[in-house]
Formats: sequence, structure tokens, C-alpha cells
Amino acid sequence: MRIATNLTSTIRDLKRRKARGRRGLALVEGVRLVEEALAAGTRIIGTVVAPELARTTRGTELRVMLARHAVSVEDISAKVFAGLGDTETPQGIIAVVEPRRWTPDDVPLAGAPMLLVIDGVQDPGNVGTLLRTAHALGARATIALRGTADVWGPKTLRAAMGATFRHPILSFDDAAFIGWARRHDVTLWATAADGEPLHRALQPRETGAIAVIVGNEGAGIRPHLNAIAAKRVAIPLAQGAESLNVAVAAGILLYEVSRGR
Repeated sequence: MRIATNLTSTIRDLKRRKARGRRGLALVEGVRLVEEALAAGTRIIGTVVAPELARTTRGTELRVMLARHAVSVEDISAKVFAGLGDTETPQGIIAVVEPRRWTPDDVPLAGAPMLLVIDGVQDPGNVGTLLRTAHALGARATIALRGTADVWGPKTLRAAMGATFRHPILSFDDAAFIGWARRHDVTLWATAADGEPLHRALQPRETGAIAVIVGNEGAGIRPHLNAIAAKRVAIPLAQGAESLNVAVAAGILLYEVSRGR
């Protein structure tokens, strides 16, 4: 893969979702996320650093770690860095990474796993939190359907807090997802305000793979996905409460599904 010698031009290009998709690369900003990328074995193409990085012991140590991993470092001014960064309080480092691209064959479905399916959730913060939650609660993988915010976008990565580097993520169009789920006998559970109460849905226990689908913040799950779901499940709420944040709802559902396996 050819990478521009000047990393700053590469970073400017990768600020666009289309460029990230075309090049198979992403941007990781901040000390914590670069540390997580290193720890997960993610390939780091190169980094740019501003003087701010050397102002903390942790930043200095990170630079040493990058050198140990033979990662190139390009020093730039604070002014140039400000034009590249995406955070309100820059920590002085941006890395260009080549994320692992997962395929369906990378996700074993033996042993009654659970999966998370994200249907058109558009807020990057919510998508990142969903990925973090799925990883923490033991989901075998997360499937991102069309209309979902870029899982490798800067805001999504920050919200995921490093989970993206370790948790399998698959991107499907609707037809491919439906076909895959049918071929592998994956039971689909759709979240719905008027669905079956969760405690009832958990009885009797399912013995195969379960994929929990969460939908767009406003519109919910699209009708054709609702139509093929084996169950439509609701989380009972206190009187007067209208709804839950999509990531909070997913966390409750995944926890209860995992507890009942």
C-alpha cells in the first residue's frame, strides 16, 4: 500500500469517510487511543506529534514505545497540529492506522454466542459506546448495517475507548446480512417499545446464536428487519419514562441475554 511521504496530507485526506473507506486506513488521536492501538497489535503506518506530547510523562513514554515498535514519528508545530486534530483538548499525537478488516468467517458461531446489530444509528458517540458495550459484555461481534455512523470515524473511535481494535466488526448490506443470519441459524431479536417484555422473552432459553438489533435513535429498526425478527423485545420502563438511550438499552439487553445463556 502506498502512503504519502508527508503524513499531514494523508491525515487531511483521511478526515473524510470516503477516503478512509477507499484507503482502508483510519485516524487515531490522543495518547490513550494510540496506546490501545499499540497494545492490540494494530498496524500503525506513522504518527505526527506536536510539542504538547512531551509535556507529560505518559506522552514521552508513548514516543519511546513507538520507537520500539519502529513506528515513524513526524514532528509538526502546534499550529499545524491544530488544523489536523479533531479533539477540543489536543494531546499532541495523531496516528494513521490500518485497522483489521473482519470477515464473516472470522466470527465463529459455535457455543450459542450473542451478537449486536446496529441498524442506522447515526450518532458517532452512540455507535462508539455500542461497540464498547458489546465488547465488554462478551458479544462475539458487532454488525453495522447501512446508515450507521462510520465505525472508524474519529468521534466513534473516542467513544469506543479502544474496543474497536479488539472487537470484531462486520459491515453488511441488508440482503447480505439477512442471508448470512439465515444460513447460520442466527435468531434475530429486534428492540421495540411495544415488544414482548424482556423477562418473558428470555423464557425459554435460546440455545443458538442470538443477534440483538438496535435501531436509529428516532426511527427505530427498519420495518423489513422487524418483520423477520423472531422476537420483538422491550425493556419495561418506569411510568412516565419515554425511552432509553440506544447504547444503554443495548447494554441491558446484552447483559440479560448473556446471563441467560
